Amino acid sequence: MTILIDRDQVISSPALVPAAGDLARDHGGAELTIGLINNMPDPALKATERQFMKLLQAAAGARRIRFYCFSLPSVKRSPEVRWHVESEYSELSELRRHRFDGLIVTGAEPVAPELDQEPYWRDLTELIDWAKVNTRSTIWSCLAAHAAVLHLDGIERRRLPAKCHGIFDCEAVTHDPLTRNAPEPLKVSHSRLNEIGESDLVRAGYQVLTRSKQAGVDVFVRQYASRFVFFQGHPEYDALSLQREYLRDIGRYLARERETYPHLPVSYFDAATEERLARFEKQARHQRHPALTNELPALNLRADIAAGSAAAALFRNWLQYLGADADASVAAREPAVVGSALALPKR
Repeated sequence: MTILIDRDQVISSPALVPAAGDLARDHGGAELTIGLINNMPDPALKATERQFMKLLQAAAGARRIRFYCFSLPSVKRSPEVRWHVESEYSELSELRRHRFDGLIVTGAEPVAPELDQEPYWRDLTELIDWAKVNTRSTIWSCLAAHAAVLHLDGIERRRLPAKCHGIFDCEAVTHDPLTRNAPEPLKVSHSRLNEIGESDLVRAGYQVLTRSKQAGVDVFVRQYASRFVFFQGHPEYDALSLQREYLRDIGRYLARERETYPHLPVSYFDAATEERLARFEKQARHQRHPALTNELPALNLRADIAAGSAAAALFRNWLQYLGADADASVAAREPAVVGSALALPKR
């Protein structure tokens, strides 16, 4: 599926997409080609597509983006979601035939006790090696970030005593183009059971860009032929993403699919909602039954969560980084050739 993104519209029909060279001339520079490797769990798959498309559209400015969705074939899917992926996503083999400006790789829901035992491990590590030399920059998000540093440098993640879940104030710890003009602090959603320690990253040659006093390292980078950007958090999450995860975990507890009741997301619900949810938790522990989800109270978020503010700044700067190199490439080429090598066939 080819999706053309600009500030005013998102076009998914190839018949409506002008030639890449025309777009570059009309918008004062080369268009960017960006791929999303969407490995998120089935309930979050389509939401993740929308979140990243919305982010790219808001961050693109006058530049247009050719956007392609992929998913690792070894990630297990339900029949319905597998049909969506097979009909709407491009084949992963197409990714490896071409050079992309940018790539975004999401995490996946763990199914094995260790990352290198996951059924998608081989596909993911081959992708990591490919991206080092075939993209200008690649973003690795959450579990994908943990998998990448394990493969690249043998850095093991550590299990946290409790899930890191909520919106955390993150501060820039060094000057970098990626965090230029970012809000202070950056409010970023984190949702993970594990972490990578800052000392391990620094010792291996990574540069930490942002961190939180509560959540630890947030964004870090490493330069190969491609600039690798790693997110331990989820800056792409919209305002309701953490709520959906929290309610999902409550449902799993009530259905006895998990043994522990989930903690409240940090700095997320308003005080009155937290009180209501505390009372509901007591009731759930006493009357543990799936039907109890019908009695969940009304939920209101805090007014100051600022969902998406960090992502807007980070992705705007990321596209500017990609675009600076792309513009230089366009200037060195004949106009008739611009962008033609990057076009992927629609499935």
